[in-house]
Amino acid sequence: MSSKPYLLAESTWKTVKDSDYQVALLPWGATEAHNFHLPYATDCYEAEYVAAEAARQAWEMGAKTIVLPCIPFGVNTGQLDVKLCMNMLPSTQYAILKDVADVLLRHHIQKLVIINSHGGNNFKNMIREMSIDFPEVFMCSVDWWRIGEARQYFDEPGDHAGELETSVIMYIQPELVRPLEEAGPGIGRNFKVKALREGWVTTQRQWTKVTDDTGVGNPSKSSAEKGRHFLEMTTREIAIFLSELAATDLEDLYEN
Repeated sequence: MSSKPYLLAESTWKTVKDSDYQVALLPWGATEAHNFHLPYATDCYEAEYVAAEAARQAWEMGAKTIVLPCIPFGVNTGQLDVKLCMNMLPSTQYAILKDVADVLLRHHIQKLVIINSHGGNNFKNMIREMSIDFPEVFMCSVDWWRIGEARQYFDEPGDHAGELETSVIMYIQPELVRPLEEAGPGIGRNFKVKALREGWVTTQRQWTKVTDDTGVGNPSKSSAEKGRHFLEMTTREIAIFLSELAATDLEDLYEN
């Protein structure tokens, strides 16, 4: 038996065929530039780690979780002029979700949790549509980096390849982080239009107009220790959620 029975990629048919899984996790990342010091697969490494660690803790709580392989491409329509930033359209993402849900439902797994690690991915409307196409499947999405208050852990969390992300990768993939002296300052330009700047009007950002080094957020105060503390908190919270979700009947989700 695999020492990590909650990871599908490391499990064999011998283990899988006899396991009754309650909740499936789908890590979803992106492949894109992260300043000069972080790898293109930063979001994938984050999603895979968070999903695996949360599933491990939930498994130890008695929840039968199974982590599916990570989807490595995200919505990068605003970065098409950045070399090899890989774009996947939302319509393609929805097609993938339908296929995944179809497989899960055939094997009586009715709970799917997307562990999202890319700000450009937004599954809210897809989940609404999925509720019509696959009403038997409960689907939700977790933006793991939004859990808790990041400023309790970081001086300047940043938006992309800043202190939060750099600290996390320093902890989970330290060998892939270039020296911080090589990183750009991650200075981001805001919109001139007041409503767009304040955020109550939204649009897509053209990334090369926003930043010179593809980062938004200063990584200079990053550390593996900060990343560890933040990940311990986020994975613990997700594990508790997974345990509660696994134990809850889908016909009894709401309070009386």
